[in-house]
Amino acid sequence: MTTDTTAAPDEPVATATPQVETAETRRKLVIICSKGNLDMAYPGLILANAALGEGIETHLFFTFWGFDMVTESRMDDLKFTMVGNTAMHLPQAPKLPIPAFAGMVPGMTRMATKMMHGQLEALEIPSVREMLDLITAAGGHLWGCRMSFDMNGLAMADLYDGVEDVISATDFMEISEGAQIIFI
Repeated sequence: MTTDTTAAPDEPVATATPQVETAETRRKLVIICSKGNLDMAYPGLILANAALGEGIETHLFFTFWGFDMVTESRMDDLKFTMVGNTAMHLPQAPKLPIPAFAGMVPGMTRMATKMMHGQLEALEIPSVREMLDLITAAGGHLWGCRMSFDMNGLAMADLYDGVEDVISATDFMEISEGAQIIFI
C-alpha cells in the first residue's frame, strides 16, 4: 500500500487500494526439465529459485533424463560432458579429430565435471540437492512424468522427497494451464 505524500498537512492522505490477486492475475511458471547433465540441471533450478523469490507460482516437471536430477541414486553425481556439447567451442567436424574427440578420452568427463563443480563452488552456488531443498522450502512444486518414470523402472522411494507425485501428461496440462512454460 502506498501513501500520497504530496497532500497538505490538513488534508486526508489518499491511499492506494491493494491489488487483489486472482487466478487471472497470478503469475505462474512451469519448467520442463528433460536433461540430466550437470550443466543442464542448473538453468531450470536457478530460474525456479528466482521465480519463487518474485512470488511466482512455480512448478518443475521432470521427464526423460531430467529424472536424474531427482533420482536419489544419481542426483548428487550429475556429470558435465564435453562430447557433443557445442558450447565447449571444440570442433565437432571429422577433419579435426583430436579436439572433437577430446571429450571421449578417459577421465575427461570427470575432469570437466570437477572443473564445473569448482566454478559453482567459487560462485557459492548450491548443489543440485541444495537447490531442490531451497525450491521446495519456498513453495515450489516438483512433479515427475509418469511415462518416463515407468520407462526407467523407478519407484517413489527412488525419488527425492520433495517430488510431490508422478503425473500423466494430461495432469501436467491441467497444472500448466495459464503458465509461462520453459523447456530445458
